[in-house]
Amino acid sequence: MTEEKITLGTEYPLNGLLTLPDNTNFPVPACVLVHGSGSSDMNEHIGKVYPFRDIASELALHGIACLRYDKRSYAHGRRMLKEKRLITVKEETIEDAIKAADLLRSDPRIDSERIYVIGHSMGAMLAPRIDAEGGNFRGLILMAGSPYTLPDILMRQLDELASKSNFLLKAVLRKQKEKYEQLFADLETMSDEDAKKKNMGGGTTLYYFKEMNSHPAMDFLQNTEKPVLIMQGEKDFQAKADIDYQKYRELLQDRDNVTFRLYPDLNHLFMHSVYGDIAKASKEYSKPQHIPSEVIADIADWIRNH
Repeated sequence: MTEEKITLGTEYPLNGLLTLPDNTNFPVPACVLVHGSGSSDMNEHIGKVYPFRDIASELALHGIACLRYDKRSYAHGRRMLKEKRLITVKEETIEDAIKAADLLRSDPRIDSERIYVIGHSMGAMLAPRIDAEGGNFRGLILMAGSPYTLPDILMRQLDELASKSNFLLKAVLRKQKEKYEQLFADLETMSDEDAKKKNMGGGTTLYYFKEMNSHPAMDFLQNTEKPVLIMQGEKDFQAKADIDYQKYRELLQDRDNVTFRLYPDLNHLFMHSVYGDIAKASKEYSKPQHIPSEVIADIADWIRNH
């Protein structure tokens, strides 16, 4: 493969890499990689694992290009806090993913009719919206996503963490959950201006959740005829196979454009499960691993078939 440095955007320039397959005839299909929640570099590096690097390098072996880049909150988080700009998923993720798709279309080595989005975790939740709001992808690949809202997922994870914590931490987590429950209960009726005044930490306000809730992922998925690949690790303790993946299947099982893939023993990053416990997430990702080749091969085969 060949990797070329790119810069995405101008107001908030982001470093990135375009991975191109060697020994192939151009133009080739390509994918935009979209991060999960939180600040993350172009490799979606956490602990000692680099899932986006794995995906890009392995797809190149299958003749597929990939564009990955630092997330805006990773590259410019301090600046954004200093400027006190209102941050929503649009500024944090969507705008840059659309720019990445446009950049690929401008490259003659890329087949402009065969550009796909690979969203991971919250990136999977946002991928259908990114497509609808200007990404204009050929197809959508959703890895470890959820059809539920972000508040739903946050409440569930707080419950699970509390159940696995000692007495003092359990009390803190339950208090935090009570606070969030009250805020989220008023979310639909609360005005945008009031939501913008409620600080949620990390430079975000309650409006971050309100704005995202007003664009449900399932609304976009149920209205698209584009091919969709939904992928899930069976041992994922963040997006659950028996909750999130099962809900996807329930809501989309009759759609001919949707393909489902469930992987035994794989975690949220599609690597082999170590602890399988949300309370040990940092330890889970501290072991050097790679995404198994079969997962990437499934993505490549699906792209070739669509």
